[in-house]
Amino acid sequence: MYLKNINLTNFRLFAQKQLEFDKQSSLIIGPNASGKTNVLEAIYLLATGKSFRALKEEEMIENGQQLARVEIRLDEDLLQIILTRGEVQGKKTARKLYKINGVGKRWRDFTQNLLCVLFRPEDIDLISGSPSLRRNYLDLVLEQTDWRYRAASLTYQKGLRQRNRLLDRINQGEASPAQLTFWNQLLIKNGSLITEKRQELVEFYNQFLNKCDRLYQEKRKVEVSYDKSIISEQRLDKYKQAELGAGVTLVGPHRDDLIFELKSCDRSNNERFQNNRNLTSYGSRGEQRMAVFAIKLAEVEFILTKTGKRPVLLLDDIFSELDQIHRDHILTIIPKQQTIITTTDADLIDPKLYAKIKKIKFY
Repeated sequence: MYLKNINLTNFRLFAQKQLEFDKQSSLIIGPNASGKTNVLEAIYLLATGKSFRALKEEEMIENGQQLARVEIRLDEDLLQIILTRGEVQGKKTARKLYKINGVGKRWRDFTQNLLCVLFRPEDIDLISGSPSLRRNYLDLVLEQTDWRYRAASLTYQKGLRQRNRLLDRINQGEASPAQLTFWNQLLIKNGSLITEKRQELVEFYNQFLNKCDRLYQEKRKVEVSYDKSIISEQRLDKYKQAELGAGVTLVGPHRDDLIFELKSCDRSNNERFQNNRNLTSYGSRGEQRMAVFAIKLAEVEFILTKTGKRPVLLLDDIFSELDQIHRDHILTIIPKQQTIITTTDADLIDPKLYAKIKKIKFY
């Protein structure tokens, strides 16, 4: 997989911007607010169909413009996303259009053509933030690698909204509890697949992290636990009255969470890992950052294992956040796949890497 170039039209602050990338690695250098992260956002958008920054997709369209266009040349294919505000030249239009070589595609058929892993300083929120951030992370990884997961996730979310509306109508005396049966079965079918795939991902991560404990000082390692909310007929029946009272569905993968723990090695006990510490509640910023680093390495390997392709690695100004040990390890990872790096300070880049990397300057 080789991302050759990107062309942006009316995207964020760029009226027009074209960049050529090296097959191995490229470094985008520039001050804050120069648009470096916008480029990574555009690549990520083409990979996943989603932004990692915008709350509303129209935020990515340059002020005063009706549409934005993002296109990349990937190997021999031209991938394109057109964003609109819902209307172009007075005519209603879709807010997002997907095309491959000029042919319109559905979201599910468009994604998986470009695979990427993004690592940025804000990813520490994966550890310290809310459970919804961790669920979103699971979705983003699995939607890149498994079309069945994507389909089940979309169906589950639509069904969940319908079931919650029905619960509210039942509570208002406008519908019968018997009408829940259809939505219960739909959520159980798709929710069970979501739980299964999330469990597989967590198990893969832990297997990978077990191999990588040598990366961490004082023989520490990160472990991920899947705090899943099983959805079944029995659990839905158990919580039925509570759900009717609350007007929302109280069980299912939309209530899942991940637990990140740091295990320390007790040298006096045959070097067994124990003394688990919850990183969300009790981890320092440095330990949380280390955990995110480990998770991102696991993510790269998971995508490779599932698809047979190495994802494009996007590193957004991370070298100022990592200690020297982890900077050195990043340098061993970069040559394994195409990598696009942004930085405000070229002095943070290892001189050997800087000497041979393609440099793109935003000044």
